[in-house]
Parts: sequence; C-alpha cells; structure tokens
Amino acid sequence: MQIRQNHPINTPRGSKPQMPDREYILGGRVTPSTQQASMDWIFENAKAQRSKYVCFSTVHMIMEAYDSSDFRSILEEADFVITDGMPLKWVLNLLGHKKAERVTAPDVSLLLCERAANEGVPVGFYGASPETIENLVKNLKARYPKLNVVYHLSPPFRPLTPEEDAKIVAEINASGAQILFMGLGCPKQERWMNTHRGQVNAVMLGVGATFDWHAGKNKRAPQWVQNLGMEWFHRLLEEPKRLWKRYLNTNPRFVGLVTLQLLGLRKFSGLNKANS
Repeated sequence: MQIRQNHPINTPRGSKPQMPDREYILGGRVTPSTQQASMDWIFENAKAQRSKYVCFSTVHMIMEAYDSSDFRSILEEADFVITDGMPLKWVLNLLGHKKAERVTAPDVSLLLCERAANEGVPVGFYGASPETIENLVKNLKARYPKLNVVYHLSPPFRPLTPEEDAKIVAEINASGAQILFMGLGCPKQERWMNTHRGQVNAVMLGVGATFDWHAGKNKRAPQWVQNLGMEWFHRLLEEPKRLWKRYLNTNPRFVGLVTLQLLGLRKFSGLNKANS
C-alpha cells in the first residue's frame, strides 16, 4: 500500500501540514503519521484558531467504533485520528505504512505544552475531577513556567443543561485558548468534541487518562512495557475494578478480528463494519 504524497509523514518540516490521510482498522479510521507531523498539524490549526478535533486512537477506541456505528461516524468525521496504541501502530506497519509511529497522548501533551510555552500559544483543560485538574495545571506550570493556561474546568459528572453548555463554550472562547485538552475519557470526550466542533474556537484533543498521569494520580507503565504493547496490562493493575471488563471485552476480539483483516478473510471499511 503506497502512502500518498499529501500524507503527514511526507510533509517536509516547515511546510504547511496537509489534511491527514486515513486508514481503516476493523472499519475504524486512523491516521498513519509521525509525532513531529502530528504536532505541526495541531499547531498550524491552533494558531489559525480553527475549530478542529483530534482523537488518540487505541484498541479500546477501535472496538468502540466496531460496536457502534454512531461512534464510528465520530471517528470518520474527526479532523485527525492519531495512532496512540502500540498494537495499532503494528497493524498500520503491516498494512504498508512503514513510517507510521505510535504517537501517545501523554507524550504529545507534554511536548505540546512545551511548544505552546515557547511560542506563546494559550491552552485550556476540560475534564477530570477538581483535584485532578488543579494538580494537573499546577504540575504543568511548574514544569513549563511560561505556559499560558487560560482556562481549566472540571465539569459536573452529569449531563449539562443547554444553558450550562452554552456558558462553558462562551467561557472557553472568551479565554482565548487555542489548544483545548479534553480529559473526559473515551467515548465521552470524542462525543463532546464532535458536538462542539464549530462552536469551540480551538483545536480540541481527546487525551483521556493523560490528566491522571500528569496530575500525579496514576503512574505510566515503564517504557519497555509500552514497547511490548502491554501498557493496557499496567493500567489494568492500577485500576482493576474499573478496567477488567473493558479489556476482557475488547482485547481478545480485537486480536481475532484484526487477524482476519490482515489475512484478507474479512474486509472492514468505513461505516460498513460487517462487509465481507
């Protein structure tokens, strides 16, 4: 499979990033890219104050898309679906995208904050508990003193009224945040971003558990565990009660289904997950 010339992987540094290309794993859209190309694309759009949303795709997200046509539409409509999970990176490589990298939400979040601090790009944070988001902002400000955090909010753990939602959107826009990190968890944050594209004047990034890690609430797996594609197991050990059902339901099915896709025994494309 050839990577098209307008693909982010082939975008020379310093040139304007193009619209991300797409590949499909079990019918769920992903973007073969690199860490640098992903960051360049985010900053290009953030500085232009374009309303965009970015998903960081994992096995869990792909299986959510496989099980739900509504969620599959959200990935399809996303402006960028970054390859976060190591298994997805392996699958992209096997599909012919040899230069595709794993681009993790926690790693990129730090790099984006560093670059935002250096380039004067204001950022905001939305999600998690009040304690978590306060510690997150505190830790990031300590790490990057020039980081301009113009907005942060822990929303209520319930559906917002239309009036509350409109107020939050107005506050985000009034703050001037050009990058908005979302920590609501999958699939809630992706649904929120999809609903609010065109309303929020910022690039929205669904980074999920990144808030917990950088707030000091949880610890990330060692790098060697990540390289083995076993970060999910480390997370399971950290939060077994919350995550055991998710991983029991998603991981075995993903392995079986993606094996069928790679062998050409099942075809999955876009919104037609059951095509064969």
